[in-house]
Amino acid sequence: MYSGTITEFLNMGGGEIMLILAVVLLLFGGKKLPELARGLGKGIKDFKDASEGVKREIHRNINAMDIDDELKKDETPASSYTAAATAPVTEEPVVYPAPEGAVPVDMSRSTVQEGDALTEDPSAPATAEHTTETEPQKNNI
Repeated sequence: MYSGTITEFLNMGGGEIMLILAVVLLLFGGKKLPELARGLGKGIKDFKDASEGVKREIHRNINAMDIDDELKKDETPASSYTAAATAPVTEEPVVYPAPEGAVPVDMSRSTVQEGDALTEDPSAPATAEHTTETEPQKNNI
């Protein structure tokens, strides 16, 4: 933007500006001149407001496009993540040898059944923690 004075911009001196003001005064008269100045000021203000509105709209659109670009850049196709996550495992699971003296465990049974060995003293009173699924707790209401 231009940072010099208006006279440098228009390449006019003080005498030339005075001559122009005298011609304007003669053409429009002393009574009409304040109205013209008000109208000119209002026109300049409206022009500035309109140009600021256009600038704001342009900046808003540029910022919205930048945000959209960032979101698109951050979004990677979900298929690449899901393809990696759902890819079949082709390797065999690693089986480590059992330590010496270990007792094999039957993994086919997943619940406690009758006849299983107890690790606690059977003569101890039963508590709420030791109830089984076959014996529902009684609610004392």
